[in-house]
Amino acid sequence: MQVRQTVLSALDDAALLPLAEISPDLVLAFAAPAFFTDTPLASSLAGAFPQARRLALSTAGEISSQGVSDGGLVVTAIRFEQTRFKVASTDISGVDDSAAAGVRLAEQLLSSPSPGAQSAPELKAVLLLSQGVAVNGSNLIAGVVSVLGRDIPLTGGLAGDYGAFSRTWAMLDDVVSDRLMLAVGFYGEEVRYAHSSFGGWQSFGPARQATRAVDNVLFELDGESALAIYKRYLGEYAKDLPASGLLFPFAILSQEHEETGLIRTLLGVNEADGSLTLAGDIPQDGYLKLMHASTEALVDGAEAAAAAASQMARSDGQSLAILISCIGRKLVMGDRVDEEVEAVGAVFGQNCALTGFYSNGEISPFLETSECKLHNQTMTITWLGEDTP
Repeated sequence: MQVRQTVLSALDDAALLPLAEISPDLVLAFAAPAFFTDTPLASSLAGAFPQARRLALSTAGEISSQGVSDGGLVVTAIRFEQTRFKVASTDISGVDDSAAAGVRLAEQLLSSPSPGAQSAPELKAVLLLSQGVAVNGSNLIAGVVSVLGRDIPLTGGLAGDYGAFSRTWAMLDDVVSDRLMLAVGFYGEEVRYAHSSFGGWQSFGPARQATRAVDNVLFELDGESALAIYKRYLGEYAKDLPASGLLFPFAILSQEHEETGLIRTLLGVNEADGSLTLAGDIPQDGYLKLMHASTEALVDGAEAAAAAASQMARSDGQSLAILISCIGRKLVMGDRVDEEVEAVGAVFGQNCALTGFYSNGEISPFLETSECKLHNQTMTITWLGEDTP
């Protein structure tokens, strides 16, 4: 496996040429939304990498081996020596189509990645990259899992737009769309795939019951308007809602009021009915707690995610870690946001390239043996490598 990367502040065809020298099979690009609307991103990548599958997603900040950038473009070229992969795609018609979109993606991945092959090698793992606004991430995951089962590792994230939560973009080869959903399936015994997801947020206040919730809309906590309670907790931060809500997510608790590891970020508020829209489903009659964090705690969480993933990783050659972190974490850390990427890089070492983005939601199991979930406010890591011949 060979990996090359460039970080650009503006589209530059000449800067892509050194990446083409490895004849990549797969190119991953993570870029600010303006690259999808104001530049010929698709045609530039096609010109540089005509033989590769080219995937891109809009971000709320770009992650590379150099750290974190804003308003830029990170292009990572990958050449596999033995691993076979296949890219699935589908358009989503709206939030209600989320589960069906997941089914469509999964069904495409079950066929052979090599045209004309007599049989399909075993699917080992899936990287899921979705547009990040008009989608229910929990239902999307459920749709994929309903076809592939729970034993296939599923990781990835939802595209970002710098916290606007209005319009995100995805690209596959020559197609750029705000409705595109992508999944990359990796096949065969040679691929090495590891993952982990940790937060670093701390809960505070009493556990409160979601006495009225529908999918990802929370109407009542303990029989009272969810928005009214939320504003009381936020105090002076309430005047900046919904943006300030990224600093105060919810922890999803068990029936015994214990933390499950699931976090839900605020996406919007409805003053008319007193509801909160969160970036993932809320269990009816389940229990929630508010959360807050410090930069140190979030960096520790990122380091813990890297340590857990590295324990699963097994490869002596070059590798790639795809880091998908929540926009809320970036807002808390501010100018110190590079520290969580540096912490991950220190764990994996110089032979592992880093790429990724700040997202509207993260997709990963907690641990190697646990079920895949939609996360908010986490650092999620997907590590990709190959067996050396």
